[in-house]
Amino acid sequence: MIDAQVMPTPIGSLSLLCRDGVLVAAGFTADPSDMFVRLSPALQAEGLDVVDDLGAAAQAVRDYLDGDLPALDAIPVEQPGTATRKRLHQALREVKPGTTVSYAELAERAGMPRTAARAAGSACSQNLIAPFVPCHRVLPGSGGYGGYYYGVPVKEWLLAHESGRL
Repeated sequence: MIDAQVMPTPIGSLSLLCRDGVLVAAGFTADPSDMFVRLSPALQAEGLDVVDDLGAAAQAVRDYLDGDLPALDAIPVEQPGTATRKRLHQALREVKPGTTVSYAELAERAGMPRTAARAAGSACSQNLIAPFVPCHRVLPGSGGYGGYYYGVPVKEWLLAHESGRL
């Protein structure tokens, strides 16, 4: 069974989905089924149950919102993908709160050439576990915020929160 919890945040609801204590999806939506349908058919077959408290993952969100920015890093995550995508997602988790990298830098941190910026962008766009896998910390090398699955205002808020500008 996939357990889900919807948490309020200053930028809207955040849905968390866990399986056996491991976060398999998270995103800024009030409806956990929005995230559930993005999971593999095998995980979807387990079913979805909305619970009141997911424990450690929910506490990490509360701590993050209260200013303990590394709190999200302690939560185990698992999402599908090729070996390359998994390396990129791991490199994302190593980008410290309050800092940003370009897509080319993310590729390089994952052991790829800087010219693999498109692969890095693809890994960000397919990320199922925001903000725990912090794709919001990746900006285009040409400037600006770029895109974000949950909207640029959410990305801007997360970056401002992490840099202490709020």
